[in-house]
Amino acid sequence: MTNRRTSSARPFDPRLLARTLAACLVAGGLLVAIPSRATAEPAAPTPAPVEIRPGSGPGAAVEVLGVEGKGWLERRGGNLVLHVAGTAYDMGYQHGVLLRTQVRGLVARVQSIAQAQALLDSKNHALDKLKEAYDRCLPHISPEILEEMHGLADGAQLPYEMVRTANMIPELFHCSGFALWGRATQDGVLYHGRILDYAMEIGYHEFAVLIVARPEGRHAFVNVGYAGFVGSVTGTNERQVTFGEMGGGGEGDWDGMPMAFLMRKGLEEAGTLDEALAIFRDTPRTCEYYYVISDAKLPAARGLACKPGKFVVLSPGEAHPELPVPLGLLDSVLMSGGDRYRLLASRVITDYGKLNGPAGLALMRRPVAMKSAIHTALFAPSLGKLWVSNAVGSTPSSELPYTEYDLRELFGSRAPNGRLPGTAPTPEPAPAPAPAPAAAASR
Repeated sequence: MTNRRTSSARPFDPRLLARTLAACLVAGGLLVAIPSRATAEPAAPTPAPVEIRPGSGPGAAVEVLGVEGKGWLERRGGNLVLHVAGTAYDMGYQHGVLLRTQVRGLVARVQSIAQAQALLDSKNHALDKLKEAYDRCLPHISPEILEEMHGLADGAQLPYEMVRTANMIPELFHCSGFALWGRATQDGVLYHGRILDYAMEIGYHEFAVLIVARPEGRHAFVNVGYAGFVGSVTGTNERQVTFGEMGGGGEGDWDGMPMAFLMRKGLEEAGTLDEALAIFRDTPRTCEYYYVISDAKLPAARGLACKPGKFVVLSPGEAHPELPVPLGLLDSVLMSGGDRYRLLASRVITDYGKLNGPAGLALMRRPVAMKSAIHTALFAPSLGKLWVSNAVGSTPSSELPYTEYDLRELFGSRAPNGRLPGTAPTPEPAPAPAPAPAAAASR
């Protein structure tokens, strides 16, 4: 496993569908890291505390910005929170209407960057690569995801092809993350941390939104995401199963379910850690990806190393034959690379047995998070807690205040009864066509 890309690399490379930073995974006493010449790292000073602002409960500033059907858009603690509910098409349509400006802005940016890159390298047109990936993945994309993207396109008044293209971009991660529980934490509960490092110059963080989804007949979930995306790279569901991932190699291995849609499938369908593992094992997969999946009910976590024809579960006590296993970190999963991995491990060792929510946030401070960290999140599902920070300008998310959300309040909230006095009316959309049948959705 090697570092395949740095944050200074040209953004939106046509090969971005498969090339990402290789991963390191740790599962309950197992630590798997990217090999490095350095063999030791001195313990780092405890990072400075982070600022936490309320996004739920007393003292939280909550403003309803618009209502569409069963969905509505709020501003909580200064951040956008989108609630969607119902059928797949309904959820997409609510998303598109309520975040129309943001969706159109992000899609336009993706298109302009791809077109600009085509001028530099006409033989490797990014949009052509994205279309090829979509066509090959299509047999493995669920009808519900296709319907949701159609609803999103209709609500945002955009061509379906543009929405589809934006949703086929797997992020180029240089991520870090962890799951800590039991003997590693002060209270024994599970904390699952996630850092999304990405080419900040593209500006996805300008379109950040926390999405609370209640799909008909499936588990409700919270997705730390972006306007216009229906997949997931960071999220938890009402059954306290939490997911994070990072990519590896396997360019062109596109005959499976796209990673972000596989993560979404896990959020909607997995009620336990075992069910999540079965979903990831039994679903045709693309490229090479690594996952950390946790279940706060147990509490426990596992690491996964996946290719289209390979599925490896890294359980507590297992060691990778090529990589070191630091001693004494039971009940833990760590994910990072090189010096950042060693620093993360040293921070965990320093506070082992004393870790809680604020200490978990401090673990992710620079330089464990890279300068390109566009979101950082910490889940404590059994406590009903979620902390999220998004980058602002060129300042990485890990160095900014976090908003604390009550997951139980988010999952239990209900749509306002019509538009509240004083809120701006939702823009009137053009008449939406009827939802496309499954056969037509493949166009």
